[in-house]
Amino acid sequence: MRFAILSRSDNKSEVIKSRVKQYLTDFSLEYDEEKPELVISVGGDGTFLEAFHTYKHRLKDTAFIGVHTGHLGFYADWVPEEVEKLIIEIAKKPFEVVEYPLLDIKIHPVDSEQYQQFVALNEVSVKSIDSTVAMDVHIKGAHFERFRGDGLCVSTPSGSTAYNKALGGAILHPSLNALQITEMASINNRVYRTIGSPLILPKHHVCELLPLYHDRSMLITVDHNTEEYANIDRIECRVSDEKIRFARFRAFPFWKRVHDSFISDERS
Repeated sequence: MRFAILSRSDNKSEVIKSRVKQYLTDFSLEYDEEKPELVISVGGDGTFLEAFHTYKHRLKDTAFIGVHTGHLGFYADWVPEEVEKLIIEIAKKPFEVVEYPLLDIKIHPVDSEQYQQFVALNEVSVKSIDSTVAMDVHIKGAHFERFRGDGLCVSTPSGSTAYNKALGGAILHPSLNALQITEMASINNRVYRTIGSPLILPKHHVCELLPLYHDRSMLITVDHNTEEYANIDRIECRVSDEKIRFARFRAFPFWKRVHDSFISDERS
């Protein structure tokens, strides 16, 4: 089996990366950064996102697994003390594949048939640089609302535990092929009105965000990458036809991940 390792580059993560690489090659696995069948992320969730975007062109052929070396990572199953056990599991056992939905994003400019396309593991967020965001929200091609506020976040089920949760969105189980739209400080008064609640859309429902003022620049963040855009006609979001493949060598239920990440074991 071919494998690659991405590290957060701090000393602790680099030491673990070196150990894993050496031991797996000793077990006759091939280190291949071009066409890996397994990508091992050593660091935190940011490192995992980097690994995902590095190999997003190989989603059908590559599975991912994480070792967290800092705070508990939501995408990381293993801790440094378990590295030797993980190495044996990788070398000796076939892994189970668990698939999670992704988000497909198309940014359409004004007066052009060309568009930029992205895939997100967590979310896309849209904000204005120096003013209130004003956008029409369309669902399945029909106008739903006119949003005014700080911005909007569209997340995947696995990304629902990230920025979406901080905005007050719901946590979705990643077995659901859905996306979630969550508001950032919407303006609601006698003149302006939005739904004021997160929206959960199934796979066959497409969400479009249409800026009212094309001359205003916007900040669009796809996972951990932020770019400035102007003259946007619409931002199209849908559940992607592709999925991320996680390599599982042991059970780690989603709700246990949520509990371990956000809830203390202390009982009052």
